[in-house]
Amino acid sequence: MSLKIRLARRGTKKRPFYQIVVADSRSPRDGRFIEKIGTYNPILPKDQKRFEFDIEAAKAWMAKGATPTDRVARFFDSEGILKREARSNPEKAVPGKKADERAASKAAKAAKAAEPAETSAE
Repeated sequence: MSLKIRLARRGTKKRPFYQIVVADSRSPRDGRFIEKIGTYNPILPKDQKRFEFDIEAAKAWMAKGATPTDRVARFFDSEGILKREARSNPEKAVPGKKADERAASKAAKAAKAAEPAETSAE
């Protein structure tokens, strides 16, 4: 059984509120969990404390093999529990195949439109 420390959504429509829980990785996001160790309120301003959790419980569960999700790992990194490595995906900003095709066809049309204008100007 692999354990995850992750967020479970609570709150109403357009008013999110999350619990930081320890759950089996196969259980649904908002489903059954083993223990609630904290909360996260994204609606609060950034200058206030948006999340709070039991540090000792988090350390104990990680010692038992629970792995935090990316968002929870960010919280743990800000509290100094866990060192989160920065991700680097240089291919993320590269346009896809369709965008390349559209850019090439647009450039071809612009060149074709500029070609008769040059010949008439001479």
